[in-house]
Amino acid sequence: MSITPADHWIRFFQARRVQGKASSPQTMSLLSHARLSAKSAHLLPQYARAHRRLLSSVSPVDLAYDIHAINPDSSKGPLIVAHGLFGSKRNWNSLGKQLAKQLQRPVIPIDLRNFGDSPRSEVMDYSTQAADILHFCQKHSFKNVSLLGHSMGGKAAMALALNPDLPKGTLSHLIVADVSPLRGKLSNEFRRYLEGMIKLEKEGNATTKKEAFEALEEIEEDPLIRHFLLTNLDTTHNGKPVRFRIPLETIKKSLDDLSDFPYEPGEASWDGPTLFIKGSKSNYIKKNNLDKIKQFFPKMEMETLDAAHWVHYERPKDFVHSVVQFIKKHES
Repeated sequence: MSITPADHWIRFFQARRVQGKASSPQTMSLLSHARLSAKSAHLLPQYARAHRRLLSSVSPVDLAYDIHAINPDSSKGPLIVAHGLFGSKRNWNSLGKQLAKQLQRPVIPIDLRNFGDSPRSEVMDYSTQAADILHFCQKHSFKNVSLLGHSMGGKAAMALALNPDLPKGTLSHLIVADVSPLRGKLSNEFRRYLEGMIKLEKEGNATTKKEAFEALEEIEEDPLIRHFLLTNLDTTHNGKPVRFRIPLETIKKSLDDLSDFPYEPGEASWDGPTLFIKGSKSNYIKKNNLDKIKQFFPKMEMETLDAAHWVHYERPKDFVHSVVQFIKKHES
């Protein structure tokens, strides 16, 4: 049996509605649009490949996700967005809507394992995270995916693209925000954030978000970063000492894995269009490593924005412009 791209989106939106996640007027409009588009869409074969494990021996988990779409072109694959360490799909709500409007395709931010609404696990290396993303794509029969990842999510995205068993036609574009595929020590700032969050929980002195915000000033002066870290608070503990809804001790044990990468230069490559977006004030992508990065991604391009590590947050308009222009330039 064959399905059209629009038929696929009908099923996808219907499934979301059954789950209680797609009852908004916008999504119902999308469902109607997809039904109309189905009448004239070209046929595509169903996914024929069985699920393939990546290097991870751990079973993939079903990732939580949101969807942003405005009159999507049903012939185009979605843009899937993978967040960074301590982030979640919620952080991409605003940019997701802007990207969906300009690209005219669904934009789907996901929660990686151990973050947001996705399942918790003791294992969170990049091969395992990449396997989760592949499982997500195959579960929803996504092909020609544009995959965008920031920081940790960028490394997971690259690990997926580089896997030699990646089914052909899964990815069409790769966008990596301020991280490289090279192995190296995780930035001390993330270790500091983690220790501060663990200390906050153990001491139990803060019972409100405001008190937690003030307590975290000890480890981070920037109020925007403290607000970002506190998006991980468990809001159900009213009146009790604040707790985080992410597994802090598991993440602490996984820091070495998050500094690692499954491949060395020359071991694997992906020859699809790849964009690296670097923050000019960040050292996560070093210009003297470009030759090594090109061994992984021979068709890579790089843009530099006047920002630190959170390039999409500090320069949202420029970031969206870079992503949109890159995808449009390389559309088949």
